[in-house]
Amino acid sequence: MRNIRKQKPISAPGLALAILLASIAAAQASDQQASDCPRKGVLGTARVLAVDPADYPRVGLKSFPQSLPLRDHEVVLTFDDGPSSPNTRKVLAALEKECVRATFFLIGKSASEHPELVQRIAAGGHTIGHHTWSHPSLKRIKASETTEEIDHGIAANEMALHGAAITTPSTPFFRFPYFDSTPAILDLLQARGIAVFGADLWASDWMPMRPQRQLKLLIERLRIARKGIILLHDPRAQTAAMLPAFLRYLRDNDYSVVHLVPRSPSFASGEGP
Repeated sequence: MRNIRKQKPISAPGLALAILLASIAAAQASDQQASDCPRKGVLGTARVLAVDPADYPRVGLKSFPQSLPLRDHEVVLTFDDGPSSPNTRKVLAALEKECVRATFFLIGKSASEHPELVQRIAAGGHTIGHHTWSHPSLKRIKASETTEEIDHGIAANEMALHGAAITTPSTPFFRFPYFDSTPAILDLLQARGIAVFGADLWASDWMPMRPQRQLKLLIERLRIARKGIILLHDPRAQTAAMLPAFLRYLRDNDYSVVHLVPRSPSFASGEGP
């Protein structure tokens, strides 16, 4: 594994330009297949789906009436609550072995404590979304504190990624801790052009269980759903242990992995509302 060189802080205007260029590249990538994997016989990433928050402001059938436009036997892998060592490293190693790209919704406090892991996630080609600063239920704290939780988390992730603590996210993807949203916060995020992600299915890996049980539960639910946004938690040891077998199941049963990227810089300019 190559060493990741620490990036120097860049100015907010410079970062804004970088965001714009990355978004244009992402939009172009949405019309292409994912890059070929150098290893044969692995699961791989089948295609790239560029998500515009204007078109998909809220997705995930567990919380909302709409999900992403996935085909039968297509899945999106998402991971919450990281980064955390050593389990995030194990998850990244399993994904790398199968040439699979995922989306990680990072807690800002953890990102600030493990910036090297944030860099490694990005270097692996994965997408980084946001999951607040300290993982509270946003509907159980004061309304005046919710924006601070969201923006502090975004700023910490951006600092770890780009060396600039701005609250305009380079990837405008957000997931509520515990899926605890309120209409007011949903409207706030939509006004800022930030897509809110729920999930279509999960393995309930926040509950202690053996990896074999977690695998069985996830497979059973996927057989019913046949496609969807899958929620997992990379800090969980049971998930890190289960993941290689699940990726093999996807490969052996003709499932395809879709990688999410932001489509365009439709999110609001400036640093917060």
